[in-house]
Amino acid sequence: MAAWLRLIRWQNLLIILLTQGLAWWCLVWPAAPQVLHPVGFLLLSLSTMLIAAAGYIINDYFDIKIDQVNHPEKVVLGKVIPRKTAIIAHTLINVVAIALAGSVALAARHPEWLALQLTCTALLWVYSTTYKRRYMSGNIIVSALTAFTVVALFVYEPRLHLAAGAPLTRSRAALSSLPVWILAVYAYFAFMLTWVREIVKDMEDIEGDAVDGCVTMPIKRGLGYAAWFASALAALAIIPLVIWGVVLLQYEYTMLGTYILALLALPLAVWIGYLWRGPAGPAHYHAASRMLKVIMLLGISSLLIYKFQ
Repeated sequence: MAAWLRLIRWQNLLIILLTQGLAWWCLVWPAAPQVLHPVGFLLLSLSTMLIAAAGYIINDYFDIKIDQVNHPEKVVLGKVIPRKTAIIAHTLINVVAIALAGSVALAARHPEWLALQLTCTALLWVYSTTYKRRYMSGNIIVSALTAFTVVALFVYEPRLHLAAGAPLTRSRAALSSLPVWILAVYAYFAFMLTWVREIVKDMEDIEGDAVDGCVTMPIKRGLGYAAWFASALAALAIIPLVIWGVVLLQYEYTMLGTYILALLALPLAVWIGYLWRGPAGPAHYHAASRMLKVIMLLGISSLLIYKFQ
């Protein structure tokens, strides 16, 4: 069991559950959802987690050579879990995930919503088999899939569709009555920080990726270029955070505005400085990657400030 939990990255699955759970509880549930009531949300969230778990399995299935170089102590496929068993589990988990999301979509009489889960499943497969080894495209796919965790709530909830069509007025009431705009901010934040983190992970894993013939940014353009690119993306994440934080302060969302500026924008700025300090080795980039995960968790937690303020 421990090997399977390591294979499906159970900690990351909990983060997915936390992300969707907080977004639903703080933004969707107050809007009196038509589809994502507790049962509907639970089925959708389980589907998301299962698709992610299947994605981790197929990724490790095709990455055995890379992982044996970069993280030999973490390899379980071929040692504890047979590769054939893993590929069967990947297929069954995807089938269950599609069935769960399909039950929600069909109950709402919108089978077209299921295209989101089918797209995610297909992207995870082509990422693991092909695009992970190509320049930048793999990073963008993973970033988009992370953003889909938030976007799925918008796709599956009609009340948010109505909110998206409402005019955005400059008032405090508007900020609290249009949760779709808050979801958009979090989807952007998730996309950008995941993109940054994927580049940093490529910097950490450059040795094993080179052995397997991957053409990642650090391999093709060098660690210095990759660091500059990651820093630029982090800056593009900081700018809207600062703007949003200032706007919130103007409309007397003092706690939330201060939280965004002090615990999201500022740590990201500090992180950029950290990325350029220390030896350019796997341990340094691993620490930088873990710091980004903490900042992402802080971003998710800000939903609680929004709800209670």
